[in-house]
Amino acid sequence: MAFDLAGTLRRIRRTADVSQRELAQACGLSKSTVAAVESGDRGLDARDLARLADTAGLRLALLDGEGHEVAPMDGGAVRDEGGRRYPAHLDVRHGDDAWWHGPHRYDRDPVTYTFDRDRRWRDVRRVRRGIPDDHQRPQPGDGLRDRAEARRRAALRAWRERVEEARAAAAARPDPVCTCPPACDDVFLDDRPPTPGRLRPHAPDCACGCSLD
Repeated sequence: MAFDLAGTLRRIRRTADVSQRELAQACGLSKSTVAAVESGDRGLDARDLARLADTAGLRLALLDGEGHEVAPMDGGAVRDEGGRRYPAHLDVRHGDDAWWHGPHRYDRDPVTYTFDRDRRWRDVRRVRRGIPDDHQRPQPGDGLRDRAEARRRAALRAWRERVEEARAAAAARPDPVCTCPPACDDVFLDDRPPTPGRLRPHAPDCACGCSLD
């Protein structure tokens, strides 16, 4: 559906109950400009249209196909090292998240944030992680050193958890029970040579094979 600029401007004037001249004066435009827009002879800058709408207590908005309002991208989102916004159609990630490979991998300093220029790599990430609604805002701990320290601490916590799990599993293990037949005691008391492959003397038909003395 094409945007009806002329009808929109007329709706603004009707809602504000002002003439073309009054609306133009309120927004710093000429009457001829307002008249030309309403007649469809010229366009209008979006910023001027927003000021005109504001005089009627209205505001401009983007709507999707179902009529839901779509918010603009976040002006406080992360920026590159030069203070510039990242390309809106690409996704931003932390600089140490799959730092790019290439001839300049080691002779260029890693950056706090980066993005994939190749949409194929972007789409691969989107399949795994979903499509972010916007570029992220700067957060405490986003620095490369902070993130490296966080990874070190996470690895240390994981190691300690594995150690504790191993200790708990060992503590829960039942004490071994000897099931040697009486013949093993006779072999042990007779000081006979041990059966090959066993830690202590056992009778040939012993199924236990323990090392308890």
